[in-house]
Amino acid sequence: ATPSDPIPLSDPLSIECNANDNRDNPADLTNLATNLQSRQLALPSPAFDINTVINLAILLLAILTVLHQILSIDTHLSRGWTPEEIATRIPLDNWISYNHILSIAPLPTKAVTSATVYTIGDIIAQSKEGAEIGKLDRWRTLRSLIAGMVGHGPMSHVWYHVSEDFFETTLKLDHVWWDFLPKVVVDQTIFGPIWNNSYIFLLGIMQLRSPKVIWEDMRRTTVPLVLEGLKLWPFVHCITYGLIPVENRLLWVDAVEIVWVTILASQASGKGEEGESVVVAEGGAVGVEGQVQETVTLEADDVTGMNSDGNANVSLGMDKAAA
Repeated sequence: ATPSDPIPLSDPLSIECNANDNRDNPADLTNLATNLQSRQLALPSPAFDINTVINLAILLLAILTVLHQILSIDTHLSRGWTPEEIATRIPLDNWISYNHILSIAPLPTKAVTSATVYTIGDIIAQSKEGAEIGKLDRWRTLRSLIAGMVGHGPMSHVWYHVSEDFFETTLKLDHVWWDFLPKVVVDQTIFGPIWNNSYIFLLGIMQLRSPKVIWEDMRRTTVPLVLEGLKLWPFVHCITYGLIPVENRLLWVDAVEIVWVTILASQASGKGEEGESVVVAEGGAVGVEGQVQETVTLEADDVTGMNSDGNANVSLGMDKAAA
């Protein structure tokens, strides 16, 4: 071969022979290196990588732990039970067990409840954004978990009790059929914006963003999130404040948020990268941190959340503003 002729690629042995034959010719060695690189790039990528293994392991461990906890609730009682009796008792006894723990340790229980919902919400949002199991951003999901645990759960616990005490003890509205209406209005106009901005603040701190950027994000998204939340949460909160006991309100809201964040994430993923920014949630954000960033900029970078206090969850632009 002349220096201008590319060295043919056949099998590894022939390539090695060509390299030995032309090791003194710099041009041939250059061609050989180029061909080897092209051949390497053409190789099929492995079916999964280490991130896929790690993410699958984490998800499977979490799912198996939850299933074990749920299914083993009656192991010490179920001897001789029929399958029908077991199917009936397991949901009921898990509900009784949850409320028992809630009565003993309400704040930690609600913190874990919101952390769980925010985690699930963020995974749903990332999946709807097109991320495969190996591409899920574990740090983003962890930030959502922390925001739910230290933010939404504790803040909602305090808010529902303060709100109930104010309307029942101070205003004496506990015996009128329409007492839930002012509670919904106050929730949407006071707690909603407070939680949405708290969520953005928490995410900004965890992302090491500057105070100026965090403040700008809060300023830009406060009104859009509130307006977006009005599409769903006033109706949900008619049930929240009209039918659900105070201690179970967070669980009810979080359950709705799981459905809501799935809808929001689906809408956001269908809008493309230039999709609309504001997609709301309850008053904070649930598990959709990446999307919250985009909404903040009103472009579409990273947020999809949901929220339970009737506020908007930004989906594609902030970090998460809903829940």
